[in-house]
Amino acid sequence: MKKFLLGLVLIFSVFPVKGASPSWEITDRIHLGGEGGWDYQTVDEQARRLYISHAAHVLVLDLKTNQVIASLDATGVHGIALAKDLNRGFISNGGSGTVTIFDLTTLKPIGSVKVGQNPDAICYEPVTKRVFAFNGRSQSASVIDARTGQKVGEIPLPGKPEFAQVDGAGSVFDNIEDKSLVLKIDAAKLTVIAQWSLPAESEPSALAIDPAGHRLFVGCGDQKLIVLNDESGQVVSTIPIGKGVDAAAYDSAHHRVFASCGEGVLNVIEQKSSDLYSSEANIPTEHGARTMAFDSLTGTAYVPSAQFGPPAAPTADHPKPRPSIIPGTFQLLVLRAADHP
Repeated sequence: MKKFLLGLVLIFSVFPVKGASPSWEITDRIHLGGEGGWDYQTVDEQARRLYISHAAHVLVLDLKTNQVIASLDATGVHGIALAKDLNRGFISNGGSGTVTIFDLTTLKPIGSVKVGQNPDAICYEPVTKRVFAFNGRSQSASVIDARTGQKVGEIPLPGKPEFAQVDGAGSVFDNIEDKSLVLKIDAAKLTVIAQWSLPAESEPSALAIDPAGHRLFVGCGDQKLIVLNDESGQVVSTIPIGKGVDAAAYDSAHHRVFASCGEGVLNVIEQKSSDLYSSEANIPTEHGARTMAFDSLTGTAYVPSAQFGPPAAPTADHPKPRPSIIPGTFQLLVLRAADHP
């Protein structure tokens, strides 16, 4: 009994007991305008900046004023990775098969690196000081030395990669969407050291991580969030989410997981322990609002959206085209919980 009670004390000291779920709301809409689509966003919490992919540009938003302070040219931009310790940023250009390197102080480009075809997700691994660009069309990961800006390797992958995360201890994780796999990569050896299978219909896209708890949060196309042990690959929980998930985030301060879904909902999931989860809120957003960035300092989720028109005519390359985006309607939805200071 003493051991049992001690275990309860330890659980609740790490995951505090909560009262009623807080209310969530859209507190602001930041109009950005322009033309074209978007993909990932990356928040720099210390510098109070948000980097937003938008067609042929990366918009830099000052989070103190909600004003755009810079626009970096790109070619079909997908993602932005920040090497804060090196004062460098990296942009994956899906259209040109390159990664743009820029200075975080001046917000000016300082170099470009040729990578694989259609680089999509991109992340910075701080132990090896390497950048990993995951190439959707060539099914590989191009590896760049963040200090020199030189490509140092190419890792073949077993399928089409989607979002990636790092644990801060030398490992990189990535979803393989078309094969329903999650990979663990050794950033120093540039090898896949583990490959974990999900149910065949999963189609994993979004990925977030709790490094301290060794948990991965995998947002899947079959409307499920799968929680994996990042050491063993064991599935420890499965939670229903919305349709069309494309991004996820983890709030370590409040033990919450977020999943942004294109059907127009932001799912908020409470982490009661490393293996126990429950739905906290399903916040209406807007149709097509499938990606997000989360600012843990202010407890704020930034979710891009726009208004849509009819889809373009199907082509051989795009047999199922998405609805067209009405020019000038691109915006950021700002969502906060009442319990965050």
